[in-house]
Amino acid sequence: MQHSNPVAAKSWFDAVVGQLRTAREETHSAGRGSRGQKIPSRVTRATIVEQIVSALFPANCGGLGRSEDGVDTYVSSILRHALGELSRQIQLDLSLGSDCADMSPAELAAKANLIVREFAAQLPAIRAMLVCDLLAASEGDPSAAKYHEILLGYPGMFATVHYRLAHALFRLGATLSARLIAGIAHSKTAIDIHPGAEIGSHFFINHGTGVVVGETTVIRNRVKLHQGVTLGAYDSPTDERGLAVSGGLHHPIVEDDVVIYAGATILGRVTIGRGSVIGGNVWLTQSVPAGSRIAQAHMRSG
Repeated sequence: MQHSNPVAAKSWFDAVVGQLRTAREETHSAGRGSRGQKIPSRVTRATIVEQIVSALFPANCGGLGRSEDGVDTYVSSILRHALGELSRQIQLDLSLGSDCADMSPAELAAKANLIVREFAAQLPAIRAMLVCDLLAASEGDPSAAKYHEILLGYPGMFATVHYRLAHALFRLGATLSARLIAGIAHSKTAIDIHPGAEIGSHFFINHGTGVVVGETTVIRNRVKLHQGVTLGAYDSPTDERGLAVSGGLHHPIVEDDVVIYAGATILGRVTIGRGSVIGGNVWLTQSVPAGSRIAQAHMRSG
């Protein structure tokens, strides 16, 4: 006895396909689509980041031994491939942007290549920052045994690596690539760091799940965040249509040597003074001076 295939009777199935085609056409006509254009790939960017990290830390992430023999050859090979693919992806990014709408493919390629060259020139400095972050994690977590454990296994470090690379691209104008790279870390770790945020050295996220860092946040040096911390905007301004207005400084400034414990929420352009400790589950919408110790009891009595 043969069982009928519901898709074989194509009347309803063809109707669905036709409705999807109509929906796409309506989206394109509204100016929100990208008909005929190749779309940038987040999967490709994940591979690019993995290759770049392998080039930055070949002994820990590239599967190589500690001997310098052959390391330069490995780094050269993998980095050349990663940067070449990154240039192609950024060219796709630029082709979708209104700022480059009138540029020819050759001009887009030249601009993408320039961005990638400037990005590559920053890689030694980015690596140095990541080493400082590894040191902060090692010093801030007594259970951390060795750097390779932190680099390979800590969600906070995974998110920080992606942030450092995404931030460099964001500042160079490759904003879509930056957002996609940040999104990769978010999807893997539940840590959401906007690539536009400014984060200093020796940054450590302990555990990390649920951490949110907004676009205009400024985090100075030697700052430690625990899981569930939000550094967000208190109230985004809107236009006459009620739509959010971009621009402006809406997120906190966290000075040097601050510790923010699990679940704390800090909103608006407030400043957390140097050396302060913000306790767990605190809701804070005002600045605090250097050396503050803020707990829930203080907020209830304030």
